[in-house]
Amino acid sequence: MTGIDEARVATRKNGSPRGRALGGAPLPLLVPALVGLAFLLLPLLALLIRAPWRSLPGQLTSAEVWQALQLSLVSATAATAVSLVLGVPLAWLLARTDFPGRGFVRALVTLPLVLPPVVGGVALLLALGRNGVVGQWLDSWFGITLPFTTAGVVVAEAFVAMPFLVISVEGTLRAADPRYEEAATTLGASRFTAFRRVTLPLIAPGIAAGAVLAWARALGEFGATITFAGNFPGRTQTMPLAVYLALQNDPAAAISLSLVLLAVSIAVLAGLRDRWMTAS
Repeated sequence: MTGIDEARVATRKNGSPRGRALGGAPLPLLVPALVGLAFLLLPLLALLIRAPWRSLPGQLTSAEVWQALQLSLVSATAATAVSLVLGVPLAWLLARTDFPGRGFVRALVTLPLVLPPVVGGVALLLALGRNGVVGQWLDSWFGITLPFTTAGVVVAEAFVAMPFLVISVEGTLRAADPRYEEAATTLGASRFTAFRRVTLPLIAPGIAAGAVLAWARALGEFGATITFAGNFPGRTQTMPLAVYLALQNDPAAAISLSLVLLAVSIAVLAGLRDRWMTAS
């Protein structure tokens, strides 16, 4: 009897092929899949179980928590705006033009995605610090000092968040039909007018998705921020830094702030579900 015949016999006897379990999934795949699911969900469930729900309103309305929350929202929004202004043209350059070393430039753009955030903060200090390669000229010529300031928080968050927007917009541009732009240029429109009037409306969903991802990444940034901007309450202490500090002195406040970040992450996933997830 062949293997196919054996499978048919097993199906007739058991209603499903042998070795299959829940939903027709083979047991050798089902068991590690469930373990992996538990591994990912258990820390989140522990956070919800141990959350101080009764004192949560008071924790979130305290002055220190509100300062960190306000600064995080403002700096993440500003970092997203910087990413939009600089990242959308960069994505267009990578997707629509051909120049020597484009692949290398793309690799450099995506480098902050895999670069340890602390290393990114050190690199920002060496570049934009008071004695940095560019920072020394900003300080001597314009009196601009970025490290350990609120502006430094925005710079650090934009550095780590912009690649998310660039990748999203570049992918959308590559999927968009360039013939619409070519038709606009043949009708007398300049390249910039074609980009503004034709391309931008076409890639608007990709820009929105990239902006949300960049905002969420900026909101959760820790390593580059604490290295480049420090941890000064009311000036550079964002929510992740406040969580780190509160964990040592006030665990309840740390859990409360963590719940806020968790809620934001869930909201981001819910907002992007139509773009990144397929319906079951």
